[in-house]
Amino acid sequence: MAPPSPQTQTHPVLVVGAGPVGLTAALALRHHQIPVTVLEADPADRRRPGSRALFVHRDSLSLLATISPGLDKTLIDNGVIWPTRRTVYRDREVFSRTYPVQHTTAATPPFTSLRQVETEKHLLRACQDAGVRFVWDAPVTGTEPGPDGVRVFTADGTVHHARFVIAADGARSTVRHALGIPMSGTRSQAFHVVVDIAEDPGDPLPLERVFTYEHPALGGRSVMRVPFAGGFQLDLQCKDGDDPEQWATEEAARAWVARVVPPAYADRLLWVSRYHFLQVVADAFTDPAHRVLLVGEASHLFPPFGARGMNSGIADSVAAADAVAQALAGGERAAAVGAFAHARREAALFNSRAAGTALAHLRPRHRRTRLLQAFSARLAPLVPAWGEWLERAPYGPRTAPATAVHGKY
Repeated sequence: MAPPSPQTQTHPVLVVGAGPVGLTAALALRHHQIPVTVLEADPADRRRPGSRALFVHRDSLSLLATISPGLDKTLIDNGVIWPTRRTVYRDREVFSRTYPVQHTTAATPPFTSLRQVETEKHLLRACQDAGVRFVWDAPVTGTEPGPDGVRVFTADGTVHHARFVIAADGARSTVRHALGIPMSGTRSQAFHVVVDIAEDPGDPLPLERVFTYEHPALGGRSVMRVPFAGGFQLDLQCKDGDDPEQWATEEAARAWVARVVPPAYADRLLWVSRYHFLQVVADAFTDPAHRVLLVGEASHLFPPFGARGMNSGIADSVAAADAVAQALAGGERAAAVGAFAHARREAALFNSRAAGTALAHLRPRHRRTRLLQAFSARLAPLVPAWGEWLERAPYGPRTAPATAVHGKY
């Protein structure tokens, strides 16, 4: 008996991946009244662990408000906007600033902070309301672009035909690998540990972000505490040669968490994860036929400083949808998609350099940098500008890439 013919489906546009970047791409396409189907490898009832990306910045909130009116307010209402920033050098506070209430309750605040799983929940609901079609349990196994469209193969044998594909399938992007597009850059051997901790309603910590250089209780390792809705995240920068078993397991995390925050919080851990610092950018953001557009972590990976990952992915997705809409409306495909690919790759290279600048500050290779940090900490009480430098430097430059239409990502 001959094997059954594979099932075929035809779509105007496919989005591969239902993370925050893929969901944003789908919403942006629906904003242009383009029918869209999202292919996602996970089941519909998936449970995604951890906070992952916490910050949705003002630029991203504005983009989301444009493609899905009201979504920005939903994220703001379900997140937190901490009013205080503090920086500590070892055991000495060198910077502290509390913003007025009107700053944190503005129509579009500087950011909102919530776990990525919550951001995805609200994006998914907005997509469903907008008429996005989802195919769950559909891992992509291959992609073949051509002059007339793209064939996308899924594990169940289905062949999906689309005029365009937006690939938002993450760091291990099957689509990017199928296209043979490499990522270029560096990977650090050092790692950092991220711990999500549930707030204790009976003894809540102050609603403030605190960065501590060379924490004396952690052997000189730097650590950041960032609030999110319902708890906070601790991000520990480990040293070269550190053993993950001593810092990155749940048992190890309980031990060092108790040295950073009140010890009772060591029993409120939600998630522990370890990451290496990656600074890589895809060599191209589209295929030679200009049918596939790479966005988010399918096209770039940065160190987390400055919250450039998800926020730049949101900007990628809106730009990709704009390019697809222009091509479908009769614009010259190579020009529309090529302009997207050039602009967003330039933005990715800029963001990579910016995150690298922050990483060089946080993991200084030269004694001169460490001496400058110590000198700044001593002078901060007398010259506040030195304390502000210590506060701002871990996030990298605040300027925008030259190709940015608006915003800094």
